[in-house]
Amino acid sequence: MTEETRHKLFTGTKAVDKAQENEEDVVLNISLRPQKLTEFVGQKDITDNLKVCITATKQRKEPLEHVLLSGPPGLGKTSLAHIIAHEMGTKITATSGPAIERAGDLIGILTNLEKGDILFIDEIHRLSKVVEEFLYPAMESSQIDFIIDKGQYARTIKFNLKPFTLVGATTRTGLLAAPLRARFGIFYHMDFYPIEDLARIIKHSATILGMKIEDEGASEIARRARGTPRIANRLLRRIRDYAQVAKIPKVDSQVAAKTLDELRIDKAGLDEIDRKVLKAMIESFSGGPVGIESLAASLNEEVDTIEDTIEPYLLKAGYIKRTARGRLATRLAYEHFGLKYEKQPDLF
Repeated sequence: MTEETRHKLFTGTKAVDKAQENEEDVVLNISLRPQKLTEFVGQKDITDNLKVCITATKQRKEPLEHVLLSGPPGLGKTSLAHIIAHEMGTKITATSGPAIERAGDLIGILTNLEKGDILFIDEIHRLSKVVEEFLYPAMESSQIDFIIDKGQYARTIKFNLKPFTLVGATTRTGLLAAPLRARFGIFYHMDFYPIEDLARIIKHSATILGMKIEDEGASEIARRARGTPRIANRLLRRIRDYAQVAKIPKVDSQVAAKTLDELRIDKAGLDEIDRKVLKAMIESFSGGPVGIESLAASLNEEVDTIEDTIEPYLLKAGYIKRTARGRLATRLAYEHFGLKYEKQPDLF
């Protein structure tokens, strides 16, 4: 363990970065990902339906219909895309919406796909309009229309593609253009995981990482993981560091709780940024209502960071609610900080 990591671990400096992961985390996340539908824990309705779709498609010897996966970050959308490719026995090409800047980039990707291959586009709602327009005929008829020259010399060239499956992942379904959304034949929304499913994921990941962990220890981590497998695995790796340095052979609930307390992850799974958002709403805006732009400005955070990463869990857990006038802190948020709740008057 490096001095920086040790310092973060024992001083309580925030070691869990929601926005991005370091290279070690990326590699470990890939290794902890399930490879088959039978290994995927949670989201049972989705996996059951997906299994039926894949089985029927394989029997017909056709490519799978285009799939759209939506939901907050870290719930397994990328994992499901790779599982689909594995179950279909095809190759997967992964990219992201912001990475495809020009139509030419998309053409290069599409023409290299073989029959039945999976094209996975993460954050698909961030595709540019021009690139999006090229996707429509590709998704519908496995063709792309490319215009060359200009003016009176302009002409359209059709590229015939091999039938493929587009798997799109998005954290904000509402930002998807209606024509693009309508071209997906299979649509699944992924929700936060219950504690029981997260504990199973943590136990499985601990086995892969060579850790020994008690059921109570796994449950303690699960309770503070915000219903998100990615966060659960990230916290598990930090606890592994602590146990390794302290020479603890088996992680129990006390070891897990002590490490998470030092990482400043409270019993409700809220970290410093979550608490800053709630405190700003309560102290600076008297509990709300407050607009997202005003809240982001007061915290010196990006609006997208709050909307995509912080707010979904706070909404789901009942700490804030959205109204036509803005965000409101609920009674639960006040009680979390031991404050007296005063209901905001209804102005309309």
